[in-house]
Amino acid sequence: MGEISIKINIADRVYPLKVDMEEEEIVRRAAKLINDRIKEFQENYAVRDKQDLLSMCVLHYATATLRAEKKMTEDGTEVADKVYQLDQLLSEFFTK
Repeated sequence: MGEISIKINIADRVYPLKVDMEEEEIVRRAAKLINDRIKEFQENYAVRDKQDLLSMCVLHYATATLRAEKKMTEDGTEVADKVYQLDQLLSEFFTK
């Protein structure tokens, strides 16, 4: 498809962006998630500085990303182990 120009508001600042048309919804949803998380941090902590709130938000999402990557790696290893065990069983069965 093509690129389109959009404006995204994060922490009361507007950012003009050019994104692929198929990415627009994802970018807008990401901005909404960030703003929702900032609002949550504002309500739950005595932090008002936008820079601090953005830093907390980045830390939250970076941590979540690393957890997801670790889980994917662990799940992938588990699947590989199961495939190896199945391969061993089939090899034993067919060599008899």
